[in-house]
Amino acid sequence: MDPLADKLLVCSALICLVEQKRLAAWIVIIIIGREFIISGFRLVAADNGIVIAASYWGKFKTVSQMIMIILMIMDLGGVFLILEAVFVWLAVALTVIRWWIIFIKTETFCPCKAEPSGGIAGKFQAKL
Repeated sequence: MDPLADKLLVCSALICLVEQKRLAAWIVIIIIGREFIISGFRLVAADNGIVIAASYWGKFKTVSQMIMIILMIMDLGGVFLILEAVFVWLAVALTVIRWWIIFIKTETFCPCKAEPSGGIAGKFQAKL
């Protein structure tokens, strides 16, 4: 699926779920906010010749968001309410984790990597 199309589809569905009071607005703000931030990172990085490639974390995030949306739209009740809750928290966790991974790996946007003495940057570089 086209990356822009799946972002638009996910964001539209999340906004509809907030309107129906099936999903908390703060969750949607985190997910959509992250999409805007990362899209901005990618644009600025591309201008600087840096490619922020998709990873398995991003794919897991998208799949978990889509499963969450499908479960919430179907509204099956019963045991599926537990699955809905699991996928809501999984989607939020993967959204934040993926954002953090991109933030740390993108040298241009991480102030801790700008230290010429190594400092924190050396520690992060060793782990990545």
